Amino acid sequence: MADLSDIITSKVRIKILELFLADITEMYHVRGVVRETQEEINAVRRELERFEKAGILKKEPRGNRVYYWLRTEYPFFGDLLSMVAKTKNLGLDLISNKGKIGKVNFIMFSGRFVRRKERKRDDEVDILVVGDIVLPELAALIRKEESKRSKEINYTVMSREEFDFRKKRRDPFLTGILSGSRVMIIGDEQELVS
Repeated sequence: MADLSDIITSKVRIKILELFLADITEMYHVRGVVRETQEEINAVRRELERFEKAGILKKEPRGNRVYYWLRTEYPFFGDLLSMVAKTKNLGLDLISNKGKIGKVNFIMFSGRFVRRKERKRDDEVDILVVGDIVLPELAALIRKEESKRSKEINYTVMSREEFDFRKKRRDPFLTGILSGSRVMIIGDEQELVS
């Protein structure tokens, strides 16, 4: 199973990256990061300082605390976000249970879903799943994530044949999904959109 530790050797650095990228809307102070990562305060401070110098995080003193949050302008922000989406929470569950949920061609998260932003419209899709899917298995994994987020996840499942047919016909619903920002969890993005 692919993991961030395959390319990043510092476990503290990985935990801090995963913490900030799991919910990019959150701000944390040093002790909050220590509590969430369960790592030594000096190691956390050192990594936070390193991330701030690299331009990954911003910091701001407020009262007697210093708060940190992600810089979405960081050049590799989207890449880091994509990696964490695949190695944590629902992305990890879907990849780990790929065999149980059927013959999967593609699983795509919308950019808004990964960034934990509100959907613009109620019919907007958070997740697109393409393949021969065992719906109860998929639904169980999604319900688990819904309970973590305390929010309904809007997902669409299509067979490969239906997906190819709709794409060929330039179906407005599918075109709307594919025209937005996305993070590929399973499958090749180029094959999905071409």
